[in-house]
Amino acid sequence: MVALYLQFCYVPAPYAIYQHIYKLEPGCVLSLSSSDVSAPPAAALFAPARRHTLTVERYWALSEVVQRGLADPIREDRQAVEQLETTLLKAVSLQCVADVPLGAFLSGGIDSSTIVALMQAQATRPVRTFTIGFDDAGFNEAEYAKEVARHLGTDHTELYVSPKQARDVIPHLPDLYCEPFADPSQIPTYLVSQIARQHVTVALSGDAGDELFGGYNRYFWGRRIWSRLSWMPLTARRMLGTLIQKVPAQAWDVIGAGLPGVSRVARLGEKAHKLGYRMRTVNGLDDLYRSLVSQWTPDSGVVPGARRLATSLDDPIAVRGVLEPEHRMMIWDSLTYLPDDILHKVDRAAMGVSLETRVPFLDHRVAELAWRMPLHMKIRNGQGKWVLRQVLYRHVPRELIERPKAGFAVPVGQWLRGPLRDWAEDLLGESRLYRGGVLAAGPIREKWQQHLAGTHDWTLMLWAVLMFQAWLAREDS
Repeated sequence: MVALYLQFCYVPAPYAIYQHIYKLEPGCVLSLSSSDVSAPPAAALFAPARRHTLTVERYWALSEVVQRGLADPIREDRQAVEQLETTLLKAVSLQCVADVPLGAFLSGGIDSSTIVALMQAQATRPVRTFTIGFDDAGFNEAEYAKEVARHLGTDHTELYVSPKQARDVIPHLPDLYCEPFADPSQIPTYLVSQIARQHVTVALSGDAGDELFGGYNRYFWGRRIWSRLSWMPLTARRMLGTLIQKVPAQAWDVIGAGLPGVSRVARLGEKAHKLGYRMRTVNGLDDLYRSLVSQWTPDSGVVPGARRLATSLDDPIAVRGVLEPEHRMMIWDSLTYLPDDILHKVDRAAMGVSLETRVPFLDHRVAELAWRMPLHMKIRNGQGKWVLRQVLYRHVPRELIERPKAGFAVPVGQWLRGPLRDWAEDLLGESRLYRGGVLAAGPIREKWQQHLAGTHDWTLMLWAVLMFQAWLAREDS
């Protein structure tokens, strides 16, 4: 399980980090039945023995929804937009039923802005909205959220968090998550939940919009990148990828600042290094996707002797008959990354402060409608979430929304080279790594030294190891 965790930065369902324990997958019901078993006479004075049977039944399957949707596509753009707004309005309305104070997270992006806009359209008073900001412009979206909130007329709360406040959350992460979990956005998610809980008991979020409507960069960059690389022999791609990685991440940031069309790309150096790494290791578009969602690959040697375990990414039924690689990526993300990372992250962070979160995009009617929409209604002109944008533009001016996707991140990679260096060095020390008896110190120490030198950006790989080490220390205490 440790190898799976280090590959994906979470333990994919149905597995768990503990032996003989499994997770119940989404859309499933577990039933426990028992029957009396004839007891021997000597046991007559005691309760009869019982035989227990566990069964798992799936009541909703994404693969079936996909097949039905692709077989019955919506033909007209206008019809798609109208039906989506109507369906989302209903979903939001249902999710707003509460007898306690209710609000919403607002980042200023497409998804959260759409949910808040539809909440406010049906509300009789200003909706409570919440966001956090950072002084680092490359990681701050609070100003965008403020503009959207001002236009919609919400009762908006924002709090600028200092780097120290964000770093102070890190020691508590092993207590929030019941098993190792390594999405660095768990830090701001906890902080925004903390702020919201001071005012409301329930908060709506915009999660799942990316998976349903094609929002992640990999959906529309993957094909474009591969089309420019596929003609190149694997040996040449490996050489070019190595050269890209040899240029320090900071240098790529400086280079990109002066290039038209590239200067607006946030954290260019980090993304360039990711591209270079993938160029050296992949050989096909589906293979590129698997590489993009993996950190420590099974052949990295970081968990000696680990055997390969199958996940939902290995299930051919999930993408049977799905021709577009972008749609296959969206299915895989919906089955793995969404429930095991995104929803897990938000649920644990919010419940850590006794805040309930609700996700209108996960209304089954919204998901079923989304899969009736052809790919060109989701990804168009190199941009994702086309149909969702059209709904949002009815409520929020286009100029408040159109900007590069930044994500919900904190500069963990920079902190590891600075204020978190001693903490990380302690957890990544050879003796500490060997003490656990699970990880191989060599590959980890190599990545750590390269990261410190600034020649490579290994933030996510190192964060995965650090969160495992911190969790292990918590288990041992």
